[in-house]
Amino acid sequence: MAYFSKHYHNPGTAPGTLVAKSDRRPPVSIHLIDYTDDHLEEVRLANAADCRDYLERESKTWIQVNGQADPETLRNLGDLFDLHDLALEDVLNTGQRPKLELYDDQLFLIAAMPFYDGENLDIVQISLFIGKNYLICLCPLDEDPFEPVRKRMRLPNNRRFLTRQIDYLLYALLDLVTDSGFPVLEQFGDQLEALETDLLVNPNQRTLAQIHGLKRELLVLRRVLWPQRELLTSLMRTEDPLINANTQVYFRDCHDHSVQIIELLESFREMATSMLDIYLSSISQRTNETMRVLTIIATIFIPLTFVAGVYGMNFQNPDSPWAMPELGWYLGYPMVWGVMIVITAGLLWFFKRRGWM
Repeated sequence: MAYFSKHYHNPGTAPGTLVAKSDRRPPVSIHLIDYTDDHLEEVRLANAADCRDYLERESKTWIQVNGQADPETLRNLGDLFDLHDLALEDVLNTGQRPKLELYDDQLFLIAAMPFYDGENLDIVQISLFIGKNYLICLCPLDEDPFEPVRKRMRLPNNRRFLTRQIDYLLYALLDLVTDSGFPVLEQFGDQLEALETDLLVNPNQRTLAQIHGLKRELLVLRRVLWPQRELLTSLMRTEDPLINANTQVYFRDCHDHSVQIIELLESFREMATSMLDIYLSSISQRTNETMRVLTIIATIFIPLTFVAGVYGMNFQNPDSPWAMPELGWYLGYPMVWGVMIVITAGLLWFFKRRGWM
């Protein structure tokens, strides 16, 4: 994942400007669910303007927009629901920090949903507008990640969604976004376990690269999950009339899940840091082992080199009293080999007794 992934306008652009960064945007899909205490209706809309027919009803409406929303779609939604220009700009310029913005008669939230395929970490920005009887959710993914929530709403014996206010739907969506961090951390945990085994068996440059990549992804994940916990804290304690007191209990549970994810994330970051220390210690230990073997070999050959050097001088003048008589011995050569073997065996015994081998 890139270190800097936020989209932004050119410096000096007027606030609330909606300008697409690329013309190559896939078409968005709009899925609308309109429901009352005893009725639920699902429709697919061709464009945002088709939402107008549902504004005059007393029902509750969930508008799910999937895909990279274009400026025209955002303007239509903004005109229909009186959405603030700055909030629409934050929707268009993805990579925002999770936050909660309070307006006169609506709330604007940005949440971060992590995805991890075992190699790449992706953070998806989820933008939500909540009013008295409506909730607008904008997700840049082509596939709808909130289908599990929609399936729960369709259950015939589940009236919790139908009878409660729209803020309970907000909780259900945020709960799914928050809990998406658990499978991501589970994959990180499996990767940490595999790296720990590699560190103990055969640490190499590939292991070091994997540790650095894992630390980087954990850092990126921490950068978005910490402010998301603050977002849930604000919802849990807000006194805005759009958030009922009985729903804040559910936000408290969602906040508890966020705290668990943060604690696991911090534990994994500490483990990754300690793994880097273990890798450096392992490399240092392997170097020390190599140096010890080389030192033992060099120490053994020092006296052997001395003996070979002495008898390699060939001072064998028979008239000199300082000549080397061993050079003329019949068994002189095997005697030198015997001395060398005894020296080698003695040194090996000495090293083993001292625990150096």
